[in-house]
Amino acid sequence: MISSPLELEIAFHIGPVPIAKPVATTWALMGFLIVGSALATRRLALRPGIVQAFLELIVDTLDSQVRDTMRVDPRPYRALFGTLFLFILLANWSAVIPGVEPPTARLETDAALALVVFVATIYHGLRTQGLWGYLKTFAEPSLFMVPLNLVEQITRTFSLFVRLFGNVMSGVFVVGIVLSLAGLLVPIPLMALDLLTGAVQAYIFATLAMVFTGAAVAPEKDAAPGSDGARHGSD
Repeated sequence: MISSPLELEIAFHIGPVPIAKPVATTWALMGFLIVGSALATRRLALRPGIVQAFLELIVDTLDSQVRDTMRVDPRPYRALFGTLFLFILLANWSAVIPGVEPPTARLETDAALALVVFVATIYHGLRTQGLWGYLKTFAEPSLFMVPLNLVEQITRTFSLFVRLFGNVMSGVFVVGIVLSLAGLLVPIPLMALDLLTGAVQAYIFATLAMVFTGAAVAPEKDAAPGSDGARHGSD
């Protein structure tokens, strides 16, 4: 177990460059997602099999969540939120593999994920509203709110990765302490609880990313609700 959350263990070196264990685990998870996605979608059919039906269920659930949260056409946002959820879920669940520390138990990984959401929020805000329209959102409801809205843009990104880091790291510490004190089999119920917590944290992170992005693209809510290809109307 690492003595400090700020200390990094080196897994290997690529020439003179040291590669930390969280980075190596992250690369492995990314490779697994890429290869798994390619294999699962290489033979799509009109009559789906079990795997394709399961994947379509996941996509439909994600689209429904985007519609309910953001009230927009989910297609431009499907890849972003789906990838965030699946990566964080697998990263959290990697804690059950002996000797593997989940990358999401590191500040660096969580900060990078939050930075992705931060950049995506700005990108989609500019994409849907243009530069001037997006900048005007910082002056809502009045010009005096500009400093507070700018600070909020930063603090909510900070809270996003601190929340994920705190919950995942606490689970890793608790299971590690119980394992060292009580033996191999006793922590199994805690590990099951840790899996549930990991799924919940992945869902919360992805949902908050939807909320933040939805606030940036709010004026996009101008089409009739009800269809997958149309934007939802304003409340």
